Amino acid sequence: MTARGADLSAALDALAALDADRRRLLPEIEGLQREQNESAAAVARAKKEGRDTAALQEDSRHRAARIKELSQQLEAVEQQRRDALLVIPNLPHATVPAGASADDNVEVRRHGTPREFAFTPQAHWDLGPALGIIDFERGVKLAAARFTVLMGAGAQLARALINFMLHVHTTEHGYTEVEPPFMVNAASLTGTGNLPKFEADLFKIAGDWDLYLSPTAEVPLTNLHRGEILDGARLPIRYTAYTPCFRSEAGSYGADVRGLIRQHQFDKVELMIVSTAEDSYAEHERLTGNAEEILRRLELPYRTIVLCTGDVGFAAAKTYDIEVWLPGQQAYREISSCSNTEAFQARRANIKYRPEGKKKAEFAHTLNGSGLAVGRTLIAILENYQQEDGSVVIPEALRPFMNGMARIERP
Repeated sequence: MTARGADLSAALDALAALDADRRRLLPEIEGLQREQNESAAAVARAKKEGRDTAALQEDSRHRAARIKELSQQLEAVEQQRRDALLVIPNLPHATVPAGASADDNVEVRRHGTPREFAFTPQAHWDLGPALGIIDFERGVKLAAARFTVLMGAGAQLARALINFMLHVHTTEHGYTEVEPPFMVNAASLTGTGNLPKFEADLFKIAGDWDLYLSPTAEVPLTNLHRGEILDGARLPIRYTAYTPCFRSEAGSYGADVRGLIRQHQFDKVELMIVSTAEDSYAEHERLTGNAEEILRRLELPYRTIVLCTGDVGFAAAKTYDIEVWLPGQQAYREISSCSNTEAFQARRANIKYRPEGKKKAEFAHTLNGSGLAVGRTLIAILENYQQEDGSVVIPEALRPFMNGMARIERP
């Protein structure tokens, strides 16, 4: 576990102690219950024979009180054990490179060449307001900092990207489109690993509700099959969904707060797969390729990196980050994170499948990735397709979803 950049020795020691308590309590309770059953039989025999049962019944009362006391201790230990297990991260896959931080991530491929500009390219936070399509100030007025209003062609562009992504993933990549609730309960968030560890990043609904604004469609899509045993012959199951996503970004500490990079509310098209254990890594490569295809169609330069052990997320066994080139920032920035959680989420959410020809059910593997983050794709189009006069050319693949619009002009 230290390979993930966290020292979990204290947590593992606490778990070992709880397991020892559990192993001590269980046989003691079971032994007392056997004695209680034997005592009940002895009382019945004594009554039948006309003998005094007072002493036997008094022993039985004391034994029952002891069983109740030990059972309460066992339930407390079981709850502590469950709580402790929920904050231990997934184990990294053997192919994940060792490393301490993002600096140790490894690039696996690169597509496209960044455009050479005859002028100094602007960042989207200057381009968008100048075009009249992004309004940061009114977003703050309506809500708070890190909320934004898209106007006119900006709103149309976001909607076109959603429709384009869903169209490609459903008609060409074989995903089933889902429209899930935009709120999720605590059980759903626990199933995907968002609770209890990342509660500070969530927006909880006020009042007597066990509901949170969904941080990503990964949560409802994964939990569609919570508590189910699936037919192995049906796997893999592939879902895609558009949803707004809501995150407090409690741990960002002011990073990337300018522009649209890190918002409290943002749009995303999600890809999610339920797979057999044998096929999950082939599905991981496929899912990552499906997300990359959107960037290829939009002719946006990108690179794909595999996260090292110290940077991979809490629930993931292996993750590819896809980073798009942003000329206004002269940097590659994450636009999709594609993860195989293996059976980690399935154990928490109790998602199983029965392999063909077998009676015993096994835990499924679940995978997820952005296909893509809509706001960041919009940013990439503005910055990569900007012109010297301040206009922005619409990528060819997107024009049918923009009613044929070829360019966003300055007002």
